[in-house]
Amino acid sequence: MSQMHANNGNDEKERAGNETRSAEGPYDPDQEELERLLLEGVGESSDESRPQGQRVVLPQSTHANTRLYHNEDSEVPAGGDLQGALGLYAEAAQDMVTAGVELALGRHFACADYCNQAAEKAAQAVSLLRFGRQSTYNHDLRALGALVGAPEEIQEEMAILTPFHPETFYADTPPEEADEVISAEQASSYVQSARRVLRWARSIVLNA
Repeated sequence: MSQMHANNGNDEKERAGNETRSAEGPYDPDQEELERLLLEGVGESSDESRPQGQRVVLPQSTHANTRLYHNEDSEVPAGGDLQGALGLYAEAAQDMVTAGVELALGRHFACADYCNQAAEKAAQAVSLLRFGRQSTYNHDLRALGALVGAPEEIQEEMAILTPFHPETFYADTPPEEADEVISAEQASSYVQSARRVLRWARSIVLNA
């Protein structure tokens, strides 16, 4: 009899736990992955290869999660937009995940394009934090890096990714040939360049 009561008690606890989880909303593995990227950064050694159709989904409001990443002992520059910077850095991290998927699928230009976008958003996140606004530039990522105070080595990585803005790239390359002119090795190197830019931006935005 005591065993039966114990089992009934465990069942009630399990039901209560399920009800609590249900009240909190459905579990979202993509949200968990995005938070991991925000807190731990984008790794160097491994490609983020998620199955097609499982792209990271940006939360509708990154502002609601700002408390997870803000260091209360740090200072944000006067006029800086910490919440906007965190949101844009999250988008950059999402683009890096997608770049890894495109690389795994052999879509090399799409991979390079997402690397370009990730680097731009990471730099603009720094701009939001430092100046309270995104910096105006004309698709030249090196120039953007200089505007937001990136060190020379980061500007060089950004310069590598500049040609892969679609407007620039398609000016000389027909879309149907885009994947053929970029090898897998080149695309992989662009992923590494973008990751270095994100790690630089992460050291600023997530420590603010």
